[in-house]
Amino acid sequence: MLRYFHKISIARNVVDSWVLKPTHVRRFATTSQRMNKPKVLVTRGDIPKSAISILEEKCEVELMPDHSPISRIDLLNKISGKDGLFCLLTDKIDHEVLEKAGPQLKVIGTMSVGYDHLDINEIKKRNISVGYTPNVLTAATAELTVALTLATTRRLFEAHDEITNGGWAKYAWGPLWMCGGGLVGAKVGIVGLGSIGLAVAKRLLPFDIAKIMYCGRQEKSEAAQVSGEYVTFDHLLSESDVVIITCPLNDATRNMFGPAQFASMKSNAVLINTSRGGVVDQSALVHALKTGQITAAGLDVMTPEPLPVDHELTQLKNCVLIPHIGSATLQTRTTMATMTAQNIVNALEGKPMPAQLC
Repeated sequence: MLRYFHKISIARNVVDSWVLKPTHVRRFATTSQRMNKPKVLVTRGDIPKSAISILEEKCEVELMPDHSPISRIDLLNKISGKDGLFCLLTDKIDHEVLEKAGPQLKVIGTMSVGYDHLDINEIKKRNISVGYTPNVLTAATAELTVALTLATTRRLFEAHDEITNGGWAKYAWGPLWMCGGGLVGAKVGIVGLGSIGLAVAKRLLPFDIAKIMYCGRQEKSEAAQVSGEYVTFDHLLSESDVVIITCPLNDATRNMFGPAQFASMKSNAVLINTSRGGVVDQSALVHALKTGQITAAGLDVMTPEPLPVDHELTQLKNCVLIPHIGSATLQTRTTMATMTAQNIVNALEGKPMPAQLC
């Protein structure tokens, strides 16, 4: 009889210890929290891990596996039922995507400062918050813009090819061989003196340029930092030896560089574009480069992107092309990614976003 009661006592202790054990309570709570987490779609798989960790702490994350832009079909299929979207400038977020997403979509975080890939009017109609990454990439893009300007004016890519195609052996030390315009004494015109344009101007000053001109919607007081002269667009085109585009793409700037604009530029002028490809009419640019209306162009941005390998621009020696890497430093891209993730999390929690566009 005593043995029987002893067994019952042990059984009760076992049951009580299991029911009251804190780890089981915590496990149940964690499972409950996971079920209630908002759902976020990340459109590609090579996002810095620090950003994904921020999202996973508060959200149920669906991460696309590929290290390339998400296909349109996948975007339309995967966006359904999501509360948040982590996207890049390669992802066109328009009426069709928003319809597929459903009314529960609360926030879009774009890992970019530009937002021409987003249908902002349609997004605002649906009261969806948008976060972006301004100021983070200013230094990196300005640095790249100067590098591209130097590479184009000094014909660095073309000169490199002369090593491999035998040109160096044939023309070595020719007095005019591989001569470029350089920057000393050059008049530089900047189209759009925003934060990036101003940062570019500051970095160009040590090259002993003659002057900096700029155009835009209005005169900027900060231009005094670089002794910048506010001029009309037409004046800038006709006077500049180097024209650098750092303005955003919108209805006012789309194709603002067309046949008439190239015709008004100096024949020795060099065009640099690190903003958006749509600012330039590429057919007009090809014509200008082929006919000598301008001397050369350096492009970090094109239309479309990626540019087809057999595109006419790729065949021109006086056109320097790089694959939209303006912000491509590890530090900058990681900061952009974590800011995008934090924008999404904050918006879902009803907190102020680090950088809210709308």
